Amino acid sequence: MDQLMSIVQAINGILWGKLLIVFLCGTGLYYTLKLRFVQIRKFGAVIKQTFGGLTLCGEKADAEGMTSFQSLATAIAAQVGTGNLAGAATAIAAGGPGAIFWMWIAAFFGMGTIFAEAVLAQTYKVRDDHGQVTGGPAYYIRDGFGSKWLAGFFSITIILALGFIGNMVQSNSIADAFNSAFGIPTIYVGIGVAILGALIFFGGIGRIASFTEKVVPVMAVLYLLGGLYILITQAANFVPAVKMIFVGAFDPRAATGGLIGVGVKEAVRYGVARGLFSNEAGMGSTPHAHAVAKVKHPAQQGLVAIMGVFIDTFIVLNMTALVIFSTGAIDGQTTGIALTQRAFELGLGSFGNPFIAICLLFFAFSTIIGWYFFGEANIKFLFGSKGLTPYRILVMLFIVLGATLKVRLVWELADMFNGLMVLPNLIALIGLAKVVSRALDDFESDGTLKTK
Repeated sequence: MDQLMSIVQAINGILWGKLLIVFLCGTGLYYTLKLRFVQIRKFGAVIKQTFGGLTLCGEKADAEGMTSFQSLATAIAAQVGTGNLAGAATAIAAGGPGAIFWMWIAAFFGMGTIFAEAVLAQTYKVRDDHGQVTGGPAYYIRDGFGSKWLAGFFSITIILALGFIGNMVQSNSIADAFNSAFGIPTIYVGIGVAILGALIFFGGIGRIASFTEKVVPVMAVLYLLGGLYILITQAANFVPAVKMIFVGAFDPRAATGGLIGVGVKEAVRYGVARGLFSNEAGMGSTPHAHAVAKVKHPAQQGLVAIMGVFIDTFIVLNMTALVIFSTGAIDGQTTGIALTQRAFELGLGSFGNPFIAICLLFFAFSTIIGWYFFGEANIKFLFGSKGLTPYRILVMLFIVLGATLKVRLVWELADMFNGLMVLPNLIALIGLAKVVSRALDDFESDGTLKTK
């Protein structure tokens, strides 16, 4: 077991040390320039496309797919997860307050990447053996980029990374939080989460869409209201908190008085890495949700996808960071979800710990639903619809198992498979850049897609 841990850690050191950070940021920069800063030029259209005619009770998803907002909600369900609570705190503890600034930079360029992912997912979506619309990177890698081998590799890694191992991590986070806040045994929490998950899994795309369009807005508003209350009560510390972010980006020791002894290199590394992991731009996960959106033009869903990164990083993740800074929770030792809990306890008193436990349930459970859905699309790609029932049962078992384990290897394996699934997706994104830019040009000219 120790030898396996060493191997996995060595692979992660290569993947997440420099390779993926450079590759992901480079792809985002490339698309930002190629698409002429679409995330700025078209931000008004992003808002209009996302929230025009918004309702929490949209039409029922069917074989034709989901509404555009339901697809976004499913994507955000995966994006806004434990990374927004624990990931931001980990980045701050390891890279100082300036890590948040570099998270912003990663998210800004990531908006270009995620636009491209959504456009390609829409362009190359297909129907499965039951006539249901489906799509994602495996499909545009195979049908657009022309590599069946890379498509198959992507499908296998994302099923392992998100559907199985990733959902173990999410259930573990829920179980630990509820055990800490309410004293509930982790096995019971795991069983409860698995049962709730099964009720949605077996309901198909209709139930998934109905769940995400209602729960995602509610969970985001709940968390933001709690954080906003703390920021109001700590109003005198708000400006110094924002200042810490900008000072820490270029002089980390000055931002905390040397409490966190890191340099600019660490601030950049942890900010960019955790930022990319949080918003998932370029990782190949959210395109599965955007592929099934009912839109007239692929670029429309590309614009909606940009909003997903904006909400994840510039709204939810920022709230976590500002609460941590405003409450003075940084002590140089506490990290991860414990740092976020400490901040909310300082801000909300005895209600802080239960509040974070409840928010974590929403965030992590919605991520389980989103990641299950992404894995489902790839099960269809590899095995057809006949593979869905075994997959659903296995996901439930992994959820229960994950709640009871405290094995560091599980987290390391999740990071490894997350990293491996990114590579074929980014290769295809670069190779299909002309398809993306042509789609945007066509949309801007007359709103129709003339060619693939």
